[in-house]
Amino acid sequence: MGRPTLPLGTAGQTRTYRSGSGWTAHALFRDFDGSTRQVERSGRTEGAARSALAIALRDRGLQGGGGGLTRESRIAELANLWFEQVEASDLSPSTVSSYRDRIDLQVLPALGKLRIREVTTGVVDRHLATVRVNHGSSLAKLTKSVLSGMCRLACRLDLMTSNPCRDVAAISVKPKKAPRSLSAAELTQLWAYLTYDEVAVKRDLLDLIAFMSATGVRIGEACALMWDDVDLEAGTVRIHGTVLRLKSTGLTIKPSTKTKAGQRILELPEWCIDMLKRRKSFARNNIVMPTELGRLRDPSNTRRALQQAYDRIGYGDEALNTHVYRKTVASLIDDAGLPSRVIADQLGHSKITTTMDVYIGRKVKAVGAAKVLEKLTLNLQG
Repeated sequence: MGRPTLPLGTAGQTRTYRSGSGWTAHALFRDFDGSTRQVERSGRTEGAARSALAIALRDRGLQGGGGGLTRESRIAELANLWFEQVEASDLSPSTVSSYRDRIDLQVLPALGKLRIREVTTGVVDRHLATVRVNHGSSLAKLTKSVLSGMCRLACRLDLMTSNPCRDVAAISVKPKKAPRSLSAAELTQLWAYLTYDEVAVKRDLLDLIAFMSATGVRIGEACALMWDDVDLEAGTVRIHGTVLRLKSTGLTIKPSTKTKAGQRILELPEWCIDMLKRRKSFARNNIVMPTELGRLRDPSNTRRALQQAYDRIGYGDEALNTHVYRKTVASLIDDAGLPSRVIADQLGHSKITTTMDVYIGRKVKAVGAAKVLEKLTLNLQG
């Protein structure tokens, strides 16, 4: 019976012999291509030769895992290697930033010092349960996604035999309420009440609401709109970006929207064109809907300002959010019989099912979106 084959990435017995005025240590090492090769190192003493060989064998073994990792490496090292790949991917800046936060706040403090071989389903399950109790199900689910991505990488590098995140307890997240829609009369009334709110007027929220009501765009898309994207003669706007706040750069415009279908050109109702012409006459820079200081709007701060305005005018219990304008646009167009594909295009959905499931019911009759939205006719001069 022949000698047993060395496992991949391991060395055989170390032997030493005198070599001139020093010592040489050598051992067989099975590389990750399956070949067994002799590795040797020299030193002035036998101990020095053995130490030099041990370092050489260690480094040779590290090469097999990729990124210099082995099963003895720390989870913190795996997290860094995985995040390098995340940064090089085509994920949105907001997603990359969110993953970085989960690594820094949930993964490293609790698991960062563990060896890769020590991360089991039980370890991950207990950690996610703690995150769920302390921070909620949504954040626990995102933490699970990050850990699962890291462990998938470890599996690809042969540092794990299976993904321990696969069999953890399911994390149920309470489904978000679908945004409500308003009738044309309700939206006109809401807008009219806001015209009497001095703070909302001072913060220039009314035109922003009007634009979202005329187009159904997301608030980040509205905040990212530039005059270069507006064709007042044709009565159209080009939607192709959204405003994000990143730790590294602050507010920035991501030059693409949530999906590829989000890059779209929309027709505007006449009353919205009139509003934009008025704004263009006193525009200070290229931003269509800037803050009072002429800067990019932060979508999160703007949502908060709108909620405060709703509270002041007695709409605080109406569960309104910025998506109410988006669903209102979808519902008004749907009520007029526009095909679902056109409604999806208006909202920037790549899948009609998203439009149908979240925003509207199914009806078919061909009319123009801008013509339908004329019925709002908000008194924008008020």
